[in-house]
Amino acid sequence: MAELATIARPYAEALFKSAGQDLAATAQWLDALAVVASQPQLLQFADNPKVGNEQVYDVVSDVARVQLPAPAQNFLRTVIDNGRLAAVPEIARQFREMKNAQSGSSDAMVYSAFPIPQEQLGSVAQALEKRFRRKLNLTVQEDPSLIGGIRVVVGDEVLDTSVRARLEQMKVALTA
Repeated sequence: MAELATIARPYAEALFKSAGQDLAATAQWLDALAVVASQPQLLQFADNPKVGNEQVYDVVSDVARVQLPAPAQNFLRTVIDNGRLAAVPEIARQFREMKNAQSGSSDAMVYSAFPIPQEQLGSVAQALEKRFRRKLNLTVQEDPSLIGGIRVVVGDEVLDTSVRARLEQMKVALTA
């Protein structure tokens, strides 16, 4: 969706410049707003002509369940006033990319069949950073369909060491 990316870029750049040294805190409240703004019911509510901008602001800030600092409040009001609430998830994505580019890191989604204990997560992170040759911001999500092992997605790179992937490989080898 190129149009949404084009709309989001100036907002993301302005947030990045204004955040200064507070990138982590800005990313935190921006991600919370992005989750809320990605809900179809909320977007439908915001598009209703009978609903005022202040009502939309109140609903979004209540649902976000994060104490919004003054810059976040100003950002949210600006986005709502300009009718760009639907662009907030894309703004958050572009902001994360800029933040990662500055720090030389990448976001990594780790899918695991079972919960990964916190003490093991550190060693997993070290092994993955060595494998992908960069600092990784890990997010772990459970996926019981993997049966065992993990599946790691970093950008367009995928490392799949799950039992499900190995069974698929065996199936292909046996049917070939």
